[in-house]
Amino acid sequence: MELQQLRYFAAVARLGNFTRAAEACHVSQPTLSKLIAKLELELGQSLFHRGGRIATLTDAGRAFQERTEHALRLLDEARESVRTAGKKMRFTVSAIPTVAPYLLPAALTRFVAAHPSARVEVKEYTTEESLKQLTEGHLDAAVLALPVRDEHLSTKTLFTEELFLALPAAHRLADSSKIRLKDLADESFVILHEAHCLSGQAAAFCARHALGPLVTAQLHQLGTVLELVRLGHGVSFVPEMATRHEKRTDVVFRSIAGEKPTRTLAIAWSQLRFRSPLFNDFVKCLEPV
Repeated sequence: MELQQLRYFAAVARLGNFTRAAEACHVSQPTLSKLIAKLELELGQSLFHRGGRIATLTDAGRAFQERTEHALRLLDEARESVRTAGKKMRFTVSAIPTVAPYLLPAALTRFVAAHPSARVEVKEYTTEESLKQLTEGHLDAAVLALPVRDEHLSTKTLFTEELFLALPAAHRLADSSKIRLKDLADESFVILHEAHCLSGQAAAFCARHALGPLVTAQLHQLGTVLELVRLGHGVSFVPEMATRHEKRTDVVFRSIAGEKPTRTLAIAWSQLRFRSPLFNDFVKCLEPV
């Protein structure tokens, strides 16, 4: 199997026509057809349905296309990395909304100080969108919460943090240093929308302890959650990193007695995407100092 065969196959799969693919690859159509036929012989499978002027992928062809596109992208990125070694490089990273404003600023400051010529692009995505962008090859890395269930992605654990209970300063439990779960049996909860993984982590913790909180709102911004808590519309679970950045005095954060709700953060990347020399340095900047 030769690299040129893969490029010719990808071109036909993309354009749906052998003649147009040959023109795009600057090769004669007989040559392109011969090399793809040789590839099919080697694989023992037909990759295209050939009908008239249209070439459509077989089931085997569709399965092969996904891997081929990833492999070609990986090779192109490796070539680009070698070409730009020692020159200005780009690094694209995303973080989930309950991490981005708290963890990224300091990490990016350290990273840029160490790599002043690097161009860093930062995105803020939900977990689902982060995974999609990783598998499609648009991100070098994503900071999110475990678990990550995708066979094409790898993860490296960064750290685990506690989820604190947020409640109004005037709440009956505000003076307690630690809150028992049974004290929350009749509480209303203000939580993030289910698209955010923090919502699922809090719900899973409550389910393990037979605590079924009455949900009064599902929101997309942690700041809005805290504002509703302040106004007395309910209590909520908030990650530890957020509590360290909150300066308000009208909302207090308390630890749960006994088993504590937690989340584990990790950096994820595609196994099929080339990891630039900047990757490991960025991971070090994310780890606790």
